Amino acid sequence: MKFFYKICQNQPQRLSLAGLFVILLPVALPNLFGPLGRASPSLFSEWNAPKPVHLNLLKGAFNRHTSIRHESELWSPLPYHGWKPCIEPTTVPSLPRKSQGYIQVFLDGGLNQQRMGICDAVAVAKILNATLVIPHLEVNPVWQDSSSFMHIFDVDHFISVLHDDVSIVTELPSEYSWSSREYYATGIRATRIKTAPVHASADWYLENVLPILQSYGIAAIAPFSHRLAFENLPVNIQRLRCKVNFQALVFVPHIKALGETLVNRLRYSSGKLQSSGNEIQLGRMDDGGKEAGKFVVLHLRFDKDMAAHSACDFGGGKAEKLALAKYRQVIWQGRVLKTQFTDVELRNEGRCPLTPEEIGLLLAALGFNNNTRLYLASHKVYGGEARISTLQKLFPAMEDKKSLVSKEELAKVEGKASLLAAVDYYVSMQSDIFISASPGNMHNALVGHRAYLNLKTIRPNMILLSQLFLNKSMEWSEFQQAVIDGHRSRQGQIRLRKAEKSIYTYPAPDCMCQASSK
Repeated sequence: MKFFYKICQNQPQRLSLAGLFVILLPVALPNLFGPLGRASPSLFSEWNAPKPVHLNLLKGAFNRHTSIRHESELWSPLPYHGWKPCIEPTTVPSLPRKSQGYIQVFLDGGLNQQRMGICDAVAVAKILNATLVIPHLEVNPVWQDSSSFMHIFDVDHFISVLHDDVSIVTELPSEYSWSSREYYATGIRATRIKTAPVHASADWYLENVLPILQSYGIAAIAPFSHRLAFENLPVNIQRLRCKVNFQALVFVPHIKALGETLVNRLRYSSGKLQSSGNEIQLGRMDDGGKEAGKFVVLHLRFDKDMAAHSACDFGGGKAEKLALAKYRQVIWQGRVLKTQFTDVELRNEGRCPLTPEEIGLLLAALGFNNNTRLYLASHKVYGGEARISTLQKLFPAMEDKKSLVSKEELAKVEGKASLLAAVDYYVSMQSDIFISASPGNMHNALVGHRAYLNLKTIRPNMILLSQLFLNKSMEWSEFQQAVIDGHRSRQGQIRLRKAEKSIYTYPAPDCMCQASSK
């Protein structure tokens, strides 16, 4: 009894010690709890990434062989498609004698959604004969990045390119200095338009915003993202949107410089940053007179938001399912309609994002060998380094920002999601091939921009791949042939924009002309 009493007496002390251990563990072992290179897991279940799911295919992928002819075809540029950039207006651009007033827009979302919003804002200012104030970029609630327009884009270039099209100012004159984000957040204001419908017509702006401009001299539109239609607009307005996207929006010099450093090291260096004493050195090949190497950019869009919202099963077992279900409940309060479908139903419709393992199998089947220089463009990967280990084994020459440049070189953009995304966008535009694991704003923006310049961009056939991955008995040779056949026409060929589709994803025919026409 005395022994039992002594144990009970010590129980609170033991519980206190256990609690102290839990509190101090992250301090003692920060690497266990902190960001893991390309990912930043937030739950213990995320550290236990699932074992490879497609073992049969992986065996073939590791032993893959690609013919020289097929490899040459894979890396060859796209043939000329008969379309050319066409963004000059059909009439000589001119500014109105008198501006109707000032237009402010407040843009949410990530970098690429904001980029499209900027293009729309210029178009709306033109429609209203108004002066545009440099758009305000809202703080992203996911990435918590407060970077402004001026931190990302070259403002002087932006204003100069659009000088003859739209009047643009960097800030309001003193008599309108009261019109700020804080002012509109504290009450209902007569100068704020918050009812702009998604894909509003030009007439809607003339009927609902122009009167406010004429009455107050200023109008603030928030929210604004996706608030201008793609249909029934004058040719000159459409071309102006294209001009903004493809010509006026360029990144600030330090983003371009870092992007160029990454591109040069991808083309000419031997790879990883090597630690030598207290110095960081980048090993380089002897590239004297040697032709620049080729590289492919992979946008690995597999963050926690994507994984949870898809409602798909990624092979992590019960712990992963519970973690994602809890995340959905916290973020979306159960408003994810996809949860009513089974995993097989979602996959048959191509609605599940490709895992790093699956995108690795796709790249291997397409013909990329294990010497391929692969640049990973992504912010966070759900599951951390463990989740991408199979991809890393398939492509050991895989690089990212942290493997190619030093902390000093990253200092100006580190921890700023929009600036990091801008660097990735720049590198993606310089790559020989771009591929995105799943559709999204960056995928859409780059597909359109690269099509405009006739650059090779592989679009994964999500429905085909989902069906192939569901077949657990498929041999590598059959899988590879199905992948090659299913992606012959998905490598950047021009696709004409259909009704209601985005001008920024499908630049032809609005931003392009057939070569024989003007």
